[in-house]
Amino acid sequence: MSYLVTARKWRPQKFSEVVGQDHVTQTIKNAIVNNRIAHAFIFAGPRGVGKTTTARILAKSLNCLNPKDGEPCNVCELCVSFANSQSFDIIEIDGASNRRIEEVRQLRESVKYAPTKGKYKVYIVDEVHMLTNESFNAFLKTLEEPPEHTIFIFATTDIHKVPLTIISRCQRFDFRRIEISDIKNHLLKIAEAENLSIDDQSLTVISKKADGALRDAQSLFDQVIAFCGNSIEIKIVAEMLNMIDEEIYFDLSEAMLVKDFGAAFKVSQRIYNNGWNFIDFLDGLVEHFRNVLTVVIRKDTSLIDWAEVFKDRYLSYSNRFSEGDLLRILSYLNKTSYEIKNTQNQKLKIEIALAHLIGFEKSAVLSNLIKKIEEIPDTAVSPQRLSQDPVPEKKNEILENPPPKQKEVESQPPPKNKEIPTPELDKSVLTIDIVKSRWSKFCLTIQTEKLLLGGCITTSKPISLNDNVVTIGVESKEAATTLKNDVKYLAEKALEIFGFKLKFEYQIISSINNHHFGDKSNSNQDPDSVLVKALKEKLDVREIT
Repeated sequence: MSYLVTARKWRPQKFSEVVGQDHVTQTIKNAIVNNRIAHAFIFAGPRGVGKTTTARILAKSLNCLNPKDGEPCNVCELCVSFANSQSFDIIEIDGASNRRIEEVRQLRESVKYAPTKGKYKVYIVDEVHMLTNESFNAFLKTLEEPPEHTIFIFATTDIHKVPLTIISRCQRFDFRRIEISDIKNHLLKIAEAENLSIDDQSLTVISKKADGALRDAQSLFDQVIAFCGNSIEIKIVAEMLNMIDEEIYFDLSEAMLVKDFGAAFKVSQRIYNNGWNFIDFLDGLVEHFRNVLTVVIRKDTSLIDWAEVFKDRYLSYSNRFSEGDLLRILSYLNKTSYEIKNTQNQKLKIEIALAHLIGFEKSAVLSNLIKKIEEIPDTAVSPQRLSQDPVPEKKNEILENPPPKQKEVESQPPPKNKEIPTPELDKSVLTIDIVKSRWSKFCLTIQTEKLLLGGCITTSKPISLNDNVVTIGVESKEAATTLKNDVKYLAEKALEIFGFKLKFEYQIISSINNHHFGDKSNSNQDPDSVLVKALKEKLDVREIT
């Protein structure tokens, strides 16, 4: 007998042998047992999950001479003839090569004829989404009311391309991707029957590579057997498939814990030397830290689809990472995965990204720093007290030992009756005279931060104070407008210098008496000369004539 690939040799012959689709097979078996068989079925799902196989088993069960609990016997005349492709009552049609309206018309004519030996005439149309719109339209009437002896079974990987008018006339069954554990168990069963030796890591790699498709896993399994022989080991499998070694992810996570920045360049160089794909590496790294996150949260490895040998190592991370740290890491890796697709030097991008990962500080460290800062006693002095009673600087009190007498004077506690006033408790302290005495300091502070605003405020003078509203005189409407645009900033600086949140109102200089501006010698001075003088004094500029 000629060689058959594993996917064909181990194709299920009963509903019970179909892997990972119990929700479909059990429903169909119950329908057969209860004689509630629909005239049309449509099987939808990804590739290699058993759609066509289930359709064949269904067709065989409907015509089997000795069915048992909805399963075909596989030994009667009709079952054997179908297995040998000699049955005239079960017709398989490829939708991709019979998509035109002429083929559909021929199908409509053949539907009228009764089956030769079996009870039903079953049409299996694979990849039905490939039919043209005209073919679907020509099929509608026949599909809605076929002869009693005719049953249609459609299979498709793109259900969204099938018109709703077709889907509504069928019983729809959605096939799902097969879980890694189910694929591993099935491959292990095949290996034992074929007298092959294979380790758990190899089974895991093959199953994950298949991405939920059992046919893909079986094809990959044949390829591995051809390369490795009867003894399959993970090192040989990884070499053949050029798979990224899982150890590299554990090495990187250990480097993050000990802050080994050199590991970023070692890992990047290893990926480059082995010809591994940097994007695949990032995808694997995301999955690695996702596994760590599940262990940290659940304290078990039930949700980890890796080899058993790695699960104990994941458990060791349960108390070494926190949920917040892992969420930050995963967020950063997802961002890097998106960015690396658009970069030319992927190796450099990986090195920088891994260095950032290793440099991440733990949330516990940051929390402890914040806690220590909060525990520092509050020795701050209010802005009002600092502005009213300047305290001598004590910069050298700790670094240099002052003379004994001076040290004794500084070490004396302040009198108990002198409490630091706060703006909320002692609002009667601020007067217009105090505002005038500190006005130059107020103007200088603004000048150093905002030049234009400082030029306007320098030529102004405080006039009156009423309920924390200071009326100041300005030289022009433009200056008043400029000051009004920075109300919030001026209020903050007033709190810093005067110790109170003040509001400002403005009057033009020409509309008020000059004696409000302090020095009488400057009362008749040109406002332009005042501005020039202020610029010379404060900003050290010179006038160009």
